[in-house]
Amino acid sequence: MGNRREYDIAFVGLKPGIHVFEYRIDDKFFAPYGEQDFTNCQADVKLTLDKNNGFMLLKFDVGGTLDITCDRCGNPIHKQLWDEFNIIVKLVEDPEPMNEQEEDPDIYYISRGESHLHIADWLYEFINLSIPLQKMCPDDENGKSTCNQEVIEQLRKMEEEVMKETNPLWKGLEKFKDLDN
Repeated sequence: MGNRREYDIAFVGLKPGIHVFEYRIDDKFFAPYGEQDFTNCQADVKLTLDKNNGFMLLKFDVGGTLDITCDRCGNPIHKQLWDEFNIIVKLVEDPEPMNEQEEDPDIYYISRGESHLHIADWLYEFINLSIPLQKMCPDDENGKSTCNQEVIEQLRKMEEEVMKETNPLWKGLEKFKDLDN
């Protein structure tokens, strides 16, 4: 991934208590991770780090916007981001086996000898988790889809064509389709 120091937090030098870090994430941030399903990312992430003896509580507040493509019609959608994520980072002697055994994804272990916390992967993950799995054009004020109606009609026609084609596996089953019990 390369060494991106701007996403390293030197927590050893921080006094116990709350510290706030703010990050502006754009498309350049995602280049090391490969191609994404979105463009024009302008994410604002506020990280609140609560440092305690032996552990740190990290709260990521994700906001901003990005452009995605509608899964149904292919239209571009300008999407507002908003989400919150919490992680507890515990300082231990041997973090590797503990991270492998830990079932809670919100708990992460690092070595007591570590001095920096690298958060770029968490930023990447949390921004991606802020995007809905199903990306659809929003409904208008009347509750009607704003999807490209030409594309929707073309999909309906294609579906009808597929339904007209007879699959030999189903041949003979049509007679049972409209039986009354």
